[in-house]
Order: sequence, then structure tokens, then C-alpha cells
Amino acid sequence: MKLEEFDNFKVPKDEMQDVELSHEDPINLHSKKLQDDLQTMGMKIQLHEDNIRFLRTLKDKLVDSIIDLQVILGKYHASNSPKIENKDGSDTQSEDKPSYQKAILQQENSAASILCHLKTNPKMLASDPTMSEDVLGVVAELGHVEDDTLSSLLSEYLGTETMSAIVCKTYNGVKSLEKYDTDGGINKTSGLHGFGTSLGKTLEGRFNVISLETLRPYSGEFVADDPQRRLDIPKPRLPNGDCPAGFLGYAVNMINIDRTHLFFLTASGYGLRETLFYSLFFCLQIYKTRTEMLQAVPCITDGALSLDGGIIKRSGLFCLGNRGDMKATFSKTSTNSSLPDHYMESERQMKEMKWKKEKMLEDMRRERALLDSLKLNFEKKKAEFVQFLAEAAARFSNLYLSHFLHTGSHKLQLQWGDQPIDDSGQGIDQSSKEWLNVLEVSGSMLVVVGHISHDGIVLLYDMHQRWIGDSFFRGLKEMGIFCNTKFVLCITLPLTAL
Repeated sequence: MKLEEFDNFKVPKDEMQDVELSHEDPINLHSKKLQDDLQTMGMKIQLHEDNIRFLRTLKDKLVDSIIDLQVILGKYHASNSPKIENKDGSDTQSEDKPSYQKAILQQENSAASILCHLKTNPKMLASDPTMSEDVLGVVAELGHVEDDTLSSLLSEYLGTETMSAIVCKTYNGVKSLEKYDTDGGINKTSGLHGFGTSLGKTLEGRFNVISLETLRPYSGEFVADDPQRRLDIPKPRLPNGDCPAGFLGYAVNMINIDRTHLFFLTASGYGLRETLFYSLFFCLQIYKTRTEMLQAVPCITDGALSLDGGIIKRSGLFCLGNRGDMKATFSKTSTNSSLPDHYMESERQMKEMKWKKEKMLEDMRRERALLDSLKLNFEKKKAEFVQFLAEAAARFSNLYLSHFLHTGSHKLQLQWGDQPIDDSGQGIDQSSKEWLNVLEVSGSMLVVVGHISHDGIVLLYDMHQRWIGDSFFRGLKEMGIFCNTKFVLCITLPLTAL
């Protein structure tokens, strides 16, 4: 609100006898509103500062707990996963390469093959931190199944391109795999292309990449007390309400996730099953025989497979003919992959803590942004308040001076040194008589206005007892009364805050 909006505000005659400001006048009300706004903003600033301190304390505690669990899990991995370091710095597991890896490595110049080579050479992969941290691997290595038949069926259903697709946690990982020149061409010296060149391979053709953070996740419940966190999807029902004969389950729940990725969570808190595998299979149904699968067609919405080779891609799309020879397939679940209960619980706790830490960091960034914005607005509001008070003081001093110069009930007496000065200017050194060069009221000056003393002497000072005469001089000049700038004035008033 601008002070000019109060220009039409007049002091009634019956109130002019007592010039104490009313607490209900417009300027007083607006001043109180500005003060209330500042107080409210100050409380909000304090709240955000407290929130940041609280979140920082919780985050530090979580980091300490994560480190403790990493030590425990690291000891377990060290005792159960012996490695032999080659001369070139690569690590070789004591176990044989799984079937999917052998099949992918045979695709000499594919993106999946280059990535598999990189994962056996951690030192080379570490040269690109984003790729090292964000890329999980290829689809084929992220899941396992109970038997070879089901593995072949699921792999055939997805196809070689999808089984060899590279999976990234975020879109930053996708960007790290391939970079472009200013003209839009592929930069062959960076990303996966650059690593391929270093390995003596040339990446050929297109390749698929999946970003987990951009997938639409499963949003339902999970099977209770299931260490694999399978999805609690209702069983299909025929029109008569019965579950179809031969129904074995949903493909998304027949994938077993190994301990390395079982407790992985995206920034939004979703795991591999409800993101990657749900987006690949949705509610794909598995049946024992083709005959039973065909009988269940009325309740098949997202496709179905049968263990004897039947495939329905989706409702109304049937795949006929002989089964293909899939080389890149899901590995069979190892019978020796069982883990002690305390390990599984520690792994789960660590993944959950890491997710909570990321959420806290996001909350802290949001609180910091809100705090910075509030502080900026607070400074603007404070400057507005101070300027408002200064301008209000100048205008009110003119109002009261005008009244006392033109009323017969009081005589305004000016004092210069020890000599009184009348309205005509008698008593002023005539050689120094001049019109006042009116000064602007300082924006930092806080003025208080109150009563004029009974003896007619007008005093004006700020809250720090420093004299201010410019507003008084301005009032005299506007009324045609000359004065000398050497006047030293104080205005003494019973203080009434605006």
C-alpha cells in the first residue's frame, strides 16, 4: 500500500485539540498490518531453520547406521565371494560365467557385450562415475527363474532386444551411455561408444535402454512376509467366478531377484519387481498346458504362456509355430543361493535407510529453497515498513504544524539558540536569511509522532533521540514561512507509535 492512498485522511476539528494519534486511523492500521506480516514471516523463517536442523540431525544418524551395516555386509561378501585379480586389473569370479553372460559376450559388437566386458574391469568402468553408479546391467542378469523351460519361455516372450536391454536407475544413466556432437551426431569417443573403442570393439546398430525412474510402477500391495516382495495381484477369474484350471501364477512373480538387487529402491521407493519386471510382464499369466491356457482366454488381459510352448502376446494376439532358440535367457535360480535371515534383514534395513536418506536430502533442499525465498521477502517487507514509517512521519508533522500555525488557540514558537523567533522571521540573522533546501527523509529513519507541548514549542526526534528537522522545515516552506537551515530543532512529544 502506498502512503499517497492516505492523502485524503483528515483530522476532525474536535480531535485537533488533542493530537494524540488514534489507534484506529488508516495509517496506524496499515502500520500494524506490516508489523504483523513481518512477525509472521519471522516465525516461518524460524520454522524452516528448525526443520533443516532436525533433518540434518536425522540424516547424520542414518549415515552412521548405513556405514555400520555396510561393514557387516562387506564382511559377509568377503567371506562368500572369493575373487582373483588378473594382471589387467579385472576381477574374475571363481564361479563359471552364467549362460546369459556367455550368450551376450558372443554378440561381439553389441552394447550389452561391451557393458559385460566393462563390468569385469571395474577400474575402467570407474572412469565414468555416472555410468558406474547408475547402470545396473542388462535385463537378463537382473532376474532368475526356477527351471530352464520357464526361462526359455519368458526370454522368448520378451525377445532378444529386450533381454539385452541396458537398465539404468535414472535418466542420467541413459545420457551417460551415449553423447552427441553439436550437429546431433553420435560422439564416438565418449559413453559406451568410447569404451567400446578402448576395448577394440565398434558398437554397431541400435540398443535399448530402460530408465527405471520413468517407468509407471505397480502401486498395489505385496505378498505378506515374502522375502522376495512378490506382488499381491488377485488371481484371474472366469465369468463364473472360478480361477482357471492350470493357472500357475503371474510371470512377474516367478522372477527371483538376487541379493545384489533385491532391496534396490528408486528415489520414489520402488524396487526392481514393481518397476522393471512389472513394466515388462504386467499381469502375464502362466499356465501348465496350452489347452488350459486357451480355456482361460476370457480372463486373459495382458497375455499368457504355457509350459508346453503356448504364447498369447496380448488379448487377441496368438503366437503360433515352433519355439525359437533363445541364447540370452534368465539364469536358473541357484540351490546354494539361500542366505541367512540376519543377512536378509540387514540388507533390507540398509536399502531402506539409503532411501530415507535420499528423501531427507530432497526435503532439506526444499526447505532451504523456501527459507531463502522467505528471507528475501522478509528483507523487502522490512524495507517497505521502514520507508512507510518515515513517509508517514513527514506527512503527519506537516498536518499538525499546519493546524497550529493557523489556529488562534495556540502560538507556535520557534527557538534558534537562545533567541525566540516569531512567524515573520524576526530574530533570524538577516544576512543568512534564505529559503530552505528541503531534504528527503532518510529511508532508514524511524520517526515517532505525538503531542505538541503546552508552551507551543514543537519538538521532533527519532527513537534514538537524534534530531530531525527536515519534515518540520518542509511544513514551514509549504506554508510560505522562511527559515534558516542553521535551526537546531528537537520536537518533544509523548510518544505514540504509528
